[in-house]
This record gives sequence, C-alpha cells and structure tokens, in this order.
Amino acid sequence: MKQIELPGGEHAVLLIHGLQGVPTEVQSLAKRLHKAGYAVRVPHFKGYGYTAGDNAHSVTPWQDWRNQVLLELRDLKRQYKTVSIGGLCIGAVLALSVAEEAGGEISGLSLLATTLFYDGWSIPWYRFMLPLGYYTPFRYLYAYKEREPFGLKNEQLRRWVAREMSHKASSIAGASNLTLPAIHEAELLIKSVKRNLPRVTTPALVIHAVEDDVSTPRSADFVVNHIGSDKVQKILLHDSYHIITMDNERERVADETIKFFNDCTGRNMPGASDDRPVVLSAPRLTLVHTA
Repeated sequence: MKQIELPGGEHAVLLIHGLQGVPTEVQSLAKRLHKAGYAVRVPHFKGYGYTAGDNAHSVTPWQDWRNQVLLELRDLKRQYKTVSIGGLCIGAVLALSVAEEAGGEISGLSLLATTLFYDGWSIPWYRFMLPLGYYTPFRYLYAYKEREPFGLKNEQLRRWVAREMSHKASSIAGASNLTLPAIHEAELLIKSVKRNLPRVTTPALVIHAVEDDVSTPRSADFVVNHIGSDKVQKILLHDSYHIITMDNERERVADETIKFFNDCTGRNMPGASDDRPVVLSAPRLTLVHTA
C-alpha cells in the first residue's frame, strides 16, 4: 500500500492510520488538511500497516512502529517549519508514544478514537483471553475477523466495506483480519502509553464518538485526565462509530483538527502568515464539546 504525500506550505501534518490499516482510512482528513494549506504525509509503516500478503509473521515490535514514525517526523522537520501529528485508533496511541519521546518537535496532536481500552459494544466477550494465546503456537493460527459494523455508522459505506471484505483481504477501512501478534504488540504499546502519559506535554485535541463500537469514551477521558499537556481539548461526537475519519462526522473531525493545528502553529492569529513564529498556549486549558 503506497503512502499519501501531499506537498504544501511551510507547515506539515503526519497522519497515522489504525493497526493493520491502510492510508485510505485517513485520506479524507489528509485532503482537507492539504486544502487548508498543510503539507500532509500518510506513510505505510512496515510491520504495523497492512500490505497484501502480510501474515502473523509480518508484524514487528511496537518499538519499531514508533521508530518508523520518529524517522518520518524528523524527515518532515527538516523540510517544514512545524509538524503536527494526527492518529486514528492505535495510530493515536502511537502518536502519544512518539510525543513522549519527541514532544518538543511536535506542534500539536489530533487524537482520533484513541484506543486505550477495548471496551466497545462490538468487541466479543472472549477478547480478554487473546493475550494468553500469544504465548502458544495459536498466535500464528488465530486472526480476529473484522465484522459488522466495521467501525462505521454510515450504512451505505458499511455495506460497501462489507462487500469488499467478503472477497478481499482488505478494504479502504483496513485489513479484514487482525493477527494475534499485532493485537499483542498493540497491547504492549497501550500499556507503555498509559504509564507515560504524564510525560506527554504536546498540545492535544481528543475527538471520540459516544457510540464508538471498539473503545468507549473512557479512553478519551483517560487521556484528558492523565496527559501532561497544558492545552487539551476534548470533543464528543454523536453520529459516528469508531472510524471517525470516514464516518458521518468526518467533516467535523477535519474542521476541528484544522482549527486546532492552526491554533498550535499560530496560523489563527490576526494577520498571521507562514512567516510568523509558532506560539502555543501556556496555561492548561481543557475544553469539552458534546454537541
């Protein structure tokens, strides 16, 4: 799966799709950011994202995922005045892990459907047993099959994804199966991020759906309550499920992300231009929007 590369002005955004997903999961957001004047990159991360022919042996340790994101971040930093990061699902968790290590290099974070707890209503009851299977040969035999509603409240899009996954190994919403090694590495990443959230000081926007079928707003609340950032904003959505970058409120997700990144880079200031210095808010500010 090829990465998305949209050259732009002096400010860049690095987007991270979900676990064993594909760049098209955040393509709509990437296009909106680009239209707003940002350079946007959505890489394919080997061992994290999905490529045709991947299997359980293709998964790499989560530390390798983070190192790949750091390389992309620093490559963009050499080319642009500022770099912000957006992540979906485990991509948001990965963004937090990167911010822990390289916070001063990141202007802002857009954390979309952050998954720190798999407690959504579509998660099967036996999921808590899966980590045990990793320590047996079962880890190379089992794959969690994606199922209805595929993280989408939009029925038309959900039907399209269902048709694609019925006869293909992936769709625009990612792979049709999650391998056990991938799930295990994600759990280790989540554990690390929960422990180190107070060390993340990058301004953060947290957007989460009230009806998220994979991870309830408990994950969003955990981020808001434990992150070390001085500027935190939380927005709850009421007409989407998990993949909020594709679902019914994708335009609002893009609007809020653009506005937040503009604030973090100083682009929202009166008379601001790409030549102005970056200015960030100093006092901690937590805003919650539910409408």
